[in-house]
Amino acid sequence: MSNLILFSIPAFIIAMVLEALWTRRHPEVVGYEARDTAASLSLGLTNVVISGGAKLLSIPFFAVLYEHRVANLGQPGMWWSWLAILFLEDHSYYWFHRLHHEVRFLWAAHVNHHSSQRYNLSTALRQPLLTPFTGPIFWAPLALLGYPPWMILTAQAWSLLYQFWLHTEAVGKLGPIEWVMNTPSHHRVHHGKNVQYLDRNHAGVFIIWDRLFGTFEAEGERVRYGLTKDIDSFNPLVIGFHEFAGIGRDVARAPTAFAKLGYIFAPPGWSHDGSSKTARELQR
Repeated sequence: MSNLILFSIPAFIIAMVLEALWTRRHPEVVGYEARDTAASLSLGLTNVVISGGAKLLSIPFFAVLYEHRVANLGQPGMWWSWLAILFLEDHSYYWFHRLHHEVRFLWAAHVNHHSSQRYNLSTALRQPLLTPFTGPIFWAPLALLGYPPWMILTAQAWSLLYQFWLHTEAVGKLGPIEWVMNTPSHHRVHHGKNVQYLDRNHAGVFIIWDRLFGTFEAEGERVRYGLTKDIDSFNPLVIGFHEFAGIGRDVARAPTAFAKLGYIFAPPGWSHDGSSKTARELQR
């Protein structure tokens, strides 16, 4: 998986340069900003290193589950096995991604990917630092279904590569393909802080999961990017860990044990006294 990503880095850089040149002719888009891009690239490179270490834990984890598999879907020489994992991996990614928006301590691990108020291909590289550790449990069913660790990691890699091109304003709506596939239009919605766009379009490759499970939202009004409470920092450490600090502050001042647990496990925005709202509360 790491090799596929590493080999793609030159293509990522070329694509970002071309997009940056395109934005100069399109002042209506948000475009690039040097400090923001530097922060995204720093987080991306750090994620590559952390992910490499996390595999030392996830590979044995998948291997143990694979040894206790209940099916044998993982047949590398069979085309249908790869077709099945294409959809199964993407289904796993959907729930991984959705729950990292709906459980606050998981959101704390994921939030830095949404912290930029700009939307360009460098944003795709603003990868979370801790989801390599919180994520493997969501792909555990694939090992139990008979997929060996290397096939799971390969499927994760092509999903991540596919998602790179989604982070751009240079591509408009793509017609009927948007009924099935995730597209830049759908993913722009996912990065929006407009109330109607919060916690929508969690798809990786296929938008069908959002349509099936009620989290789809079409792009309508212009997307405003970032967080409902933006952070004013380009420091990768602040970007990567600010929400954990927020959880710590909320837990410290929570009046009851129930409230303390709420600030950890309830959706982002939950409060014991109603002083802040979750995405669903805001949408209602």
